[in-house]
Amino acid sequence: MNRALWIVQGLLAALFLFAGVVKLVLPAEQLMGSVPMPVLFIRFIGVVEVLGAIGLILPALLRIRPGLTPLAAAGLVIIMIGATVINVMGGDVAPAVITVVVGLLAVFIAYGRWRLVPSRLAAHPSALRSAS
Repeated sequence: MNRALWIVQGLLAALFLFAGVVKLVLPAEQLMGSVPMPVLFIRFIGVVEVLGAIGLILPALLRIRPGLTPLAAAGLVIIMIGATVINVMGGDVAPAVITVVVGLLAVFIAYGRWRLVPSRLAAHPSALRSAS
């Protein structure tokens, strides 16, 4: 289970890092979607996605406050709920399905790191071997 969580964490971290950086570097005209939103709000979402991507990996990897990993995943679930709502409001069904799947993967990480393989185990490599 620990390996599955790490794989999903890595994939979601890459996805959110890419999505966040795109929101931060693209010109304002290219950021507008089917539902108009303020550019500063989109930039804020970009910053939150980058921080969430970092939070999925670094705390457990560096063994510094590993309990932040499930919190980062839970925060990204909230972002994905908002993205799903925006996509549905804009009439975009396919992107809404993708955001639901990404949100469910973030739920898997949050639950997995809180309950299945708690982050405190990440602080002790010997405990990881016995938990797998």
